[in-house]
Amino acid sequence: MRIQALSSVARRGLKPAARETIAFYVFILPWLLGFVIFTFGPMLASAFLSLTEYSVIGAPTWIGLGNYRFMFANDPEFWQSMRNTIWIIAVSIPIQVAFAIGCAVVLTRPKRGVGVYRTIFFLPTMVPVVAAALGFLFMLNPAGPIDHLLGFLHLPRPLWFQDPQWSKPGLVLLGLWGIGNTMIIFLAALLDVPRQLYEAADIEGAGPWQRFRHVTLPMISPVIFFALVTGVIYGFQYFTEAYVAAGGQASLGSPLGSLRFYPIHLYEQGFQSFHMGYASALAWVLFVIILTCTVVLIRTSRRWVHYQGGFR
Repeated sequence: MRIQALSSVARRGLKPAARETIAFYVFILPWLLGFVIFTFGPMLASAFLSLTEYSVIGAPTWIGLGNYRFMFANDPEFWQSMRNTIWIIAVSIPIQVAFAIGCAVVLTRPKRGVGVYRTIFFLPTMVPVVAAALGFLFMLNPAGPIDHLLGFLHLPRPLWFQDPQWSKPGLVLLGLWGIGNTMIIFLAALLDVPRQLYEAADIEGAGPWQRFRHVTLPMISPVIFFALVTGVIYGFQYFTEAYVAAGGQASLGSPLGSLRFYPIHLYEQGFQSFHMGYASALAWVLFVIILTCTVVLIRTSRRWVHYQGGFR
């Protein structure tokens, strides 16, 4: 009874704000433990390993900034992987965003069977990435159906994933095939544009292109911004499609290194050559690049992203 009385007094002595604070930390404690153990802890370990020479088998040897000096000054494959990664981001992401907007605009037009059309456009995103990449390997094979069709039309028949000039364009086609998730977001944004804005534009005598440029694009600019940010982040982590298209030849980036993207180079160094210290340095450089690009996009978005409520 005495213990219960003391605890009752202690509870009464706590202020409501203090009780809410204690309850808050009790509820988020599982998440905090998970973050520290599975995210923050490995990040600290990776930061330490990036300053060492570590082959997984033996103990890490401290070399300071040696991995970073080698990366920027003596590793030609680093610069090749960076060029390929920037190419896929600069070319593929704008094309995918534009294609997703075009598909979403088309899907706002039908009056009958619109649900069926939207489902058909979205279905490719349900296919696993590896299966989709293997399907495109078959379709874009020199003896595949696409090249047979091009030959029937008397058009050039590229070697696609066996030709360094066509390997990355083949991946761009694969990316266009799977834009269902982005298309759905743009479709929701288009359907949310107030109809009275289009009516006002019609009264002013605006044509279809003027309505799209001055009404549609500004109103869906937050979604375009979201698609660009997520696309850039995904582009710097582009791995599965390129690895499958290269036939699993990460060490070669087949053909002729044209499919050696930054994550593939990181994977090769860490899990094939077991240069785990160098791979950790590559991972931290990638983190800094992604963070910088995201901050730049957020800062520049103030000039072209418009929100309906007027807030930025």
